[in-house]
Amino acid sequence: MSDVCSTPPSESGYLGQDAGDRTVMAVVPVTARISTKKKKQTPQEAIDEFWDKFTTKTPGKATTVIPHNEYVEKAAKRSAKAVGTNTQTSYEEAAAVCRAKVAKIVKECRRVNQKYRDPHFDLEIDLKWGSRDTLESLCNTKEKPDSLFQPKSVKRVVDIFDEPKFYIEGPTANDVRQGRDGDCWLLAALCTLSNKPSLIEKVCVARDEQVGVYGFVFHRDGEWISEIIDDKLFLTKPDFDESFLERILWEDRERINSEEQYRKAYQSGSGALYFAQCEHENETWLPLLEKAYAKAHGDYASIEGGFTGEGIEDLTGGVTSELYTTDILDKEYFWKEELMKVNDEFLFGCSTGMWGSYWGERKGIYELHAYSIMKAVDIDGQRLVLLKNPWGKGEWTGPWSDGSKEWTAEWLIKLNHRFGDDGNFWISYDDLLRKYQAFDRTRLFGPEWKVTSLWTTLSVPWTLDYHDTYFAFSLAKTGPVVIVLSQLDERYYRGLEGQYRFELNFRLHKNGQEDYVVRSISSIRLNRSVNVELELEEGEYTVLLKIDATRNMDKLPIEDVVRDHARDRRDKLVAVGMSYDLAHSKGKIIESPEEKKARKEAEQRKKDKEREELKKKLMEDRQRDHYYRVKAHKKNQEKKAKAKAKAQAKKAKRAEKLKAKKADKQEEVSSKDQPLEPGDKHDQVLLSSPTTAPEESKKDQGSESSADPKAETSSTEAKKSSTDPAPTPEEQPAKTLEGSQEAKPVEASASEGEIKPTAEGSSDSNVTSSNAVKVVESKIISSDSTKQPEAETGNEPEEKQANETEEEEEEDVSSDESDVSSVSEISEQELDLILKQQASDPPPPPPLAPVEPEEEEDEFEKDPWNAVATVGLRVYYKVSDEDKDKEIVKLRVVRPNRYAKDKKEKDEDEDKNQKEPKTSKSLDVDDSSKDATLEGSEEQRKKSIMSLMPRA
Repeated sequence: MSDVCSTPPSESGYLGQDAGDRTVMAVVPVTARISTKKKKQTPQEAIDEFWDKFTTKTPGKATTVIPHNEYVEKAAKRSAKAVGTNTQTSYEEAAAVCRAKVAKIVKECRRVNQKYRDPHFDLEIDLKWGSRDTLESLCNTKEKPDSLFQPKSVKRVVDIFDEPKFYIEGPTANDVRQGRDGDCWLLAALCTLSNKPSLIEKVCVARDEQVGVYGFVFHRDGEWISEIIDDKLFLTKPDFDESFLERILWEDRERINSEEQYRKAYQSGSGALYFAQCEHENETWLPLLEKAYAKAHGDYASIEGGFTGEGIEDLTGGVTSELYTTDILDKEYFWKEELMKVNDEFLFGCSTGMWGSYWGERKGIYELHAYSIMKAVDIDGQRLVLLKNPWGKGEWTGPWSDGSKEWTAEWLIKLNHRFGDDGNFWISYDDLLRKYQAFDRTRLFGPEWKVTSLWTTLSVPWTLDYHDTYFAFSLAKTGPVVIVLSQLDERYYRGLEGQYRFELNFRLHKNGQEDYVVRSISSIRLNRSVNVELELEEGEYTVLLKIDATRNMDKLPIEDVVRDHARDRRDKLVAVGMSYDLAHSKGKIIESPEEKKARKEAEQRKKDKEREELKKKLMEDRQRDHYYRVKAHKKNQEKKAKAKAKAQAKKAKRAEKLKAKKADKQEEVSSKDQPLEPGDKHDQVLLSSPTTAPEESKKDQGSESSADPKAETSSTEAKKSSTDPAPTPEEQPAKTLEGSQEAKPVEASASEGEIKPTAEGSSDSNVTSSNAVKVVESKIISSDSTKQPEAETGNEPEEKQANETEEEEEEDVSSDESDVSSVSEISEQELDLILKQQASDPPPPPPLAPVEPEEEEDEFEKDPWNAVATVGLRVYYKVSDEDKDKEIVKLRVVRPNRYAKDKKEKDEDEDKNQKEPKTSKSLDVDDSSKDATLEGSEEQRKKSIMSLMPRA
């Protein structure tokens, strides 16, 4: 057994080995927790901080789901410009494309001798493989809902119907029977369309029943689209070979041909269909149209739940308004001018249970259900309305119902009615207003109408107010106008609609008037579009937008839905994502020429500003350097002034000494001029003779030093270089020349001071005395010259050297003053070079942000408000034959000028270019805060409300 005790694992992390292999306790770093205690705030600061965190700092919306979708750019170009077109033009183009598609498919199928199988909406493969892409939408909730649709089999039309016919005596409301899909609103719309000839036929464009291909067109987001399907349909019962329980029950009795009898009983005729069906056993137009509509929207689940008016819009291209029974002002006018024109200018639908949440019926009228208004008559004082239940059963049991006491043989003939539970029933106008809460009125547009449309995308704030992005249009001719503000139909990309729901409103202003002309009426149920219809005079108009956004936190964001389905439902995500991308391409913001010009001007202003800032910074640096140079210059001047004063003092002192020496010399000379005694002459010679030899030795040394001019010059220059500044190239030749000229007097003076030896035998006293005098004079001169500074050149007179020194000092002072006298401006070329260098240099790393204690994000900061809507404006207007080629309406989007210098300039640009009304963002007339915003006298306030005050 080992005696070594192992270290517990919990402690091993704290132990280490020192240099002597001894176990020591390791130093463990201790992390001090930074206090996250928030500082106290005032209530207003707390509210401001909340709203700052509530809204996202990076607003935006995903506009493409499919990666690298090149089709989006093509679709965006089509919607970029607002061009007026006839309302029938888009339909004719879509119908022509649809016919071409069908013809192409027929040709392909006949070439290979096969029936058409739709690879993008194959019901059979979807059911057999259990993918359910044709039945269910993308799930955008955390918990997946239960599957409601349970079809059992799929067969082609020729295998279901014994003698299939697309139409039997034309499409009628009596043909309509709702299946197991909750699309009563769509079927009610089809019932309504059947009252006006050729409306349903316009939807069913082309077909080849033998090949099994059908082409339909639908109206989507202001334009017509085409859709192609095959002839496969869902059935309620499984195939005989694939069934188990049904086959056991069916074979409980002996049959001659069990399989064929099973098919005829469960898989034959309209009654065998799982979804919508015609009343006639062999009529096929309704289930095929419903299938095409489901494919256009992605699946059958996408067309569950809706409103009759929206269905009529999708099938006719009309515009639907929502009317509420309690809001009808003049019921007499509504009867005569609205309902009596049904199937002419308008199509009507009605619905029940607008506020209800439960199914049920009241005297045969079902709650939460849509009905079609087929006819309105006024006979013998009786105002009656014919309604249709899209279920094909379930009728009103009150007055004028089937079998009621009001009916007589005469009335049956007058109204051409027969009893039976077929879903058709008559009801009085008063009972209609009592039992139905809402009406969907759809205006139809003929060839005399034109339309101009434009889309845009904008961020919707949490606060409910008119947006700073708006539409503007000019009307060239007075006439009836229908203005429609709509958003994208989310039914076409169900599952990717996101968390936000938008309700639209708008206000129409005429430029030059103080307040608005008209505003839209808020819809309670219909949120896809709002509209107004009125007579407008020619002029410039502005449409302000008010968008109410609400958030449903139970739904997942788009990015989460894409992530959840990218692996398991690729084909479904691609199909729905493509529809999403093409829809949002309409609202792609394309820069207008005005915005492009403003952007370039802003970029130029930015460059100029950066240039000015750089120039300012460089000039500040130069000014600072200049300041320091001036300061140093002043300091140097003070030093030079002190040195100059000191030199002048020395000069004066030397002058005094020189003057005294000259005086002594004059006295000596004058004394020499007097005759000397013989004894004195002898003394003079004796006194002067001992000093002659040393003086001559000094002269010899001086002559030797002067004999080597290079050494003398180098030593002199070395001394000068240590004190004086280096001469400039211009000064160098002059100084050299002066030095050569100054060297000659030095040699001359040396030769003059030299005592030439005399002959040995010469004893002339006069010569001796004169030589003695010369020696004394030369001593005086040489002694004075040796006292000069070594830096001075030669043995020039002191006055001349002092003057030259002063001149040099003055030159230095003047040159220094010229250096610091002014600061040179920075040239444009210098700026260009510096900017070019900065552009080529890599950007410096960002400065490290100060480490702050991390605060836990609250729920709003984690998932802030980020509502973005794509909306479009359509302007319908009537044109005469002579104006059909003219551009009556010019429509544009006006976005905030992001490139304005400041608010003042922004307002001036809008007043000048867009001609926006001065108070275009004033509150609605029924807003509680309206009074507080009015200005002026009582009369001016009245005019402001009545839209009579012109813009100032």
